[in-house]
Amino acid sequence: MIYSIKYKTAIIKILTIFIVVFIASSVFSQTGIIRGFVYEKETGEPIIFTNVYLYKTIYGAPTNVDGLFVISKIPAGTYTLMVTNLGFDTLRLPVTLKTGQMLHKKLYLSKSSYLLPEIQIFAEKQAAKTETKTSVVKVTPKQIKQIPSIGSQPDLAQYLQVLPGVVFTGDQGGQLYIRGGSPVQNKVMLDGMIIYNPFHSIGLFSIFDTEILRNADIYTGGFGAEYGGRISSVMDITTRDGNKKRFAGKVGLSNFGANILFEGPIKKQKEDGKGSSSFIFSAKNSYLKESSKIFYEYIDEDGLPFNYTDIYSKLSFNSNKGSKVSFFGFKYTDDVNYKTLSDFHWDATGGGTKFIVLPGASAAIIDGNFAYSTYKITLDAENSPPRSSEVKGFNMGLNFTYFLGKNQVKYGIEMLGFNTNFEFHNIDERVINQEEHTTELAGYLKTKIIKGKLILEPSFRAHYYASLSNFSPEPRLAIKYNIADVLRIKFAGGYYSQNLIAANSDRDVVNLFYGFVSGPENLQDEFDGEELTHKLQKSQHLILGIEYDLFKYMSINIEGYYKNFSQLTNINRNKVFNDSPEYSDKPDYLKKDFIVETGNAKGIDVLLKYDYKRIYVWAVYSLSKIDKYDGVVEYVPHYDRRHNVNLIVSYIFGKKLNSVFNVRWNYGSGFPFTQTQGFYEKLIFEDGINTDYTKTNGDIGIQYGELNQGRLSDYHRLDVSVKQKFEISSNSTLEATLSITNVYDAKNIFYVERLTNKRVYQLPFMPSIGLNYKF
Repeated sequence: MIYSIKYKTAIIKILTIFIVVFIASSVFSQTGIIRGFVYEKETGEPIIFTNVYLYKTIYGAPTNVDGLFVISKIPAGTYTLMVTNLGFDTLRLPVTLKTGQMLHKKLYLSKSSYLLPEIQIFAEKQAAKTETKTSVVKVTPKQIKQIPSIGSQPDLAQYLQVLPGVVFTGDQGGQLYIRGGSPVQNKVMLDGMIIYNPFHSIGLFSIFDTEILRNADIYTGGFGAEYGGRISSVMDITTRDGNKKRFAGKVGLSNFGANILFEGPIKKQKEDGKGSSSFIFSAKNSYLKESSKIFYEYIDEDGLPFNYTDIYSKLSFNSNKGSKVSFFGFKYTDDVNYKTLSDFHWDATGGGTKFIVLPGASAAIIDGNFAYSTYKITLDAENSPPRSSEVKGFNMGLNFTYFLGKNQVKYGIEMLGFNTNFEFHNIDERVINQEEHTTELAGYLKTKIIKGKLILEPSFRAHYYASLSNFSPEPRLAIKYNIADVLRIKFAGGYYSQNLIAANSDRDVVNLFYGFVSGPENLQDEFDGEELTHKLQKSQHLILGIEYDLFKYMSINIEGYYKNFSQLTNINRNKVFNDSPEYSDKPDYLKKDFIVETGNAKGIDVLLKYDYKRIYVWAVYSLSKIDKYDGVVEYVPHYDRRHNVNLIVSYIFGKKLNSVFNVRWNYGSGFPFTQTQGFYEKLIFEDGINTDYTKTNGDIGIQYGELNQGRLSDYHRLDVSVKQKFEISSNSTLEATLSITNVYDAKNIFYVERLTNKRVYQLPFMPSIGLNYKF
């Protein structure tokens, strides 16, 4: 207890020092600051990641995800402030800055009728030279719409599957595995709120409506100290505000489902106004279970058993100087009814607030969030006992960012608490259950230093797990060196920890049920002959990469990575004894609810990108290998896909450039699986020792082979889509989309039923059509 208090006190002292530095720097600054926002003139939506700079000087800065820019340490003088962005007219604004003065500017860009690819390429090259960008991809709705939209509904889940290092295990009940990490090791945040399950059971769709997204930062490894509580990857998703100028919306309809969106101002934004407020509401619903009986009867006469409903709403309030606060809430549901399942269902609800404060006369940002959510999942199977899992809790954070010219300092605190309630029966009818309350507290410090061609981003996170009385110090570092104008090398690495555990075994190939537990008590005390000193899951990342601009519009990015999972926790599928005094002589791995494992993931990802005028090409090749060891057996997990290829081509055509053709081809080598050696009669002994085994009829038992020594056949699929947009008026359009999933009807294995040897395949040839009306 004294140990934990000392570290909490140290965190508070560090934050106090930086607040003092923050205030002192603001008071004694001998240069000027230009701070402000860049908005779309038509909608009032912030324009993200665009360059704002002083013409013919070295002073400039990109806008962040809120459209905010801060240019600090500017000598007094008269300048021309410029903003350039693809699809908008270039903005030039004369400004005069005095010593110690801070100018606040709200800049509005008007849409241009001319495409300016050179400006876009310039912006990307500038960002490549000033940001480390190791193992991170920034995703916008525009990019999501550049791949074939399955069911005529562009979705983040479909786009994530084409990213370097991402492995997707199936169209039905599939999960995303990122550079060797299991789904529970991937942190997903929506406007700062922790999301426990971002994907529906039909793995083609996420819970997020593409139309409400502003940006998603996908970190596949080596992320900085501002993120914690996960040991593999991070998805940081930001939603946009509602239209601040007029009422607008969208209605979509396809043979997969329907969606609606409404947005508009509560108080309209004006260029010289005192503030604004807006709302946005979206809902989408799948009726595939019913519609598939009409359109896809050849797949299954009983229909495809996937239905879901997603509802999201948000209110945003903006001050004249840019400070803002937003309130949001959601309800997501998912239902599946396979022939072999009686019922599968999960439900997620939540809400929260997020705010940004811009202190006067300071090159700083203060932002924070608070959110509360619940997630409950249940599975009632015909041939096995039911499973259930529930997690509910809150998370909150407060962050300070200070701009020192091209350099930055960022620090903050984070706190979260959640309850987990889990019950599960393994194949030997042994009950594994746990109810636990968890509290975590963390503080972090991160700096960005640019020295000539070198960019340094050292950071440190201090994470305290109160329920386990465990403190985890986590140093991290990112580096980039600009060797030449077209050639850059980069590195990222660090230490990571987490407490949350999946309430299922990652040895299961087909797994709809995905619940959660936290820091289990019933865990072995030793692993591989050594005493365990903590109950956390931990990993260490090392990533080395190179970026090379092959031509003006073509670039290649190569990254090699190594993730050492020094301690993992897995549900014990081998439990055959109760952990009670009469079995004290039995080894832990036969009686504990949870077991400890180690593992590592290594690989190389190659990304080739071409983007010019009407043609966009994205080509990815990933080579990886994953190994695990449970103290007895060395094995490869079921998601160990050695080779993975994604090729995307998007072409814009037509006189008014209103037509788009998209194609995606994916190839993946076969997944591992455990083979069946034989069958036997399995006696249950319902009456214990009084059971007459000579007269009792047993069940069919399966004798399994060595763990994951088999390999399924290779996976490959071609998807295409054609979109046509019709301009109805200045503010309304109709878009028709024809898409085909699995064009050449590849027979990709989903799983094999062990008792009947029947093969169940992934989705076959599936055409779809959809209409979207925007107004």
